[in-house]
Amino acid sequence: ILAAAMALVAFGVLEVAEAFFIAAVLVVACGALRMREAYAALDAPVLILVAALIPVSETIQASGGTDLIAVALSGAFHGLPPLLTLTAMMLVAMLATPFLNNAATVLIVAPIGLSLARQLGYSPDPFLMAVAVGAGCDFLTPIGHQCNTLVLGPAGYKFSDYGRLGAPLSVLILAVAPSLIAWFWPFT
Repeated sequence: ILAAAMALVAFGVLEVAEAFFIAAVLVVACGALRMREAYAALDAPVLILVAALIPVSETIQASGGTDLIAVALSGAFHGLPPLLTLTAMMLVAMLATPFLNNAATVLIVAPIGLSLARQLGYSPDPFLMAVAVGAGCDFLTPIGHQCNTLVLGPAGYKFSDYGRLGAPLSVLILAVAPSLIAWFWPFT
């Protein structure tokens, strides 16, 4: 079911949300997952956070806030190589994630990345991918990503342990990922 949903999206037959909603319904309908298990898997605080931030994201866009921030950023990044601008956008997402959560960061930072790309005359694809990767790469705290939180207690980690290993890993991601993103999603 997952492979079929991914193929439908890859070949442009269905949009991402449609394909994966249908896949989720099919997984439950064929008995691979019971409704009770599906409901138990939902992380209520994350759902509430994301639901609460959707209107915030829409308001920032509708009020012109994303364009205002993008104009300020484009002024700061004007004349810089596009790869450096892409790296900075990824860094913004990485720094916001510990405070918001990865999904909420994308809701807030993605419209800014989109507007920034337009302001600078670049394709929005690499900037949106940089936001997605940056938001998913919170290695500095146990609270920015649910996987970090899950291993905190059982592994006996302390809050400070994340920064010691996470900082070099974050620098590595910032050094490698923007070039790969620009290669797969060119600026033009």
